[in-house]
Amino acid sequence: MNIPFLDHWLNRNDTERGAGLAAALTQDPEGISELFAECEMLRVHARAAGLELDETPASLAALDQLMPRWRRDPEIVPWLGNDAGLYLGTVIIRTRPGASWQVRPDGQPVILLASGRELNVVESGVSWAMTGSPELSQAYAEASEGL
Repeated sequence: MNIPFLDHWLNRNDTERGAGLAAALTQDPEGISELFAECEMLRVHARAAGLELDETPASLAALDQLMPRWRRDPEIVPWLGNDAGLYLGTVIIRTRPGASWQVRPDGQPVILLASGRELNVVESGVSWAMTGSPELSQAYAEASEGL
């Protein structure tokens, strides 16, 4: 599939991508939030295990209980971890007043809590996918404490 926008996007450096994503987030925060909420790989793995992700804190606890079969395939782990982090961020955004997506200059999406504290949810998601720690429900609870 030839998507000119995507080709141009992929050929930019991290700073340019970060600026572009930050601008898109400013122009269409709901659209970018929906994009971040897709987490298709994570949803497929969860669905295969009989879990439907409903963007609630309880779904994070349920994800923590899944058998981590994905760890057998090291190529999947970072992608699944990225999705897990974006899903964690989505749950925080949808359940915690004042929480919002922000984009660092390097293009890394993070959560900004109402308190001003920044959470690198993607980093937490990748760590969870690789090692199981921190648990997603634990990361959510810690974010909730910081509100």
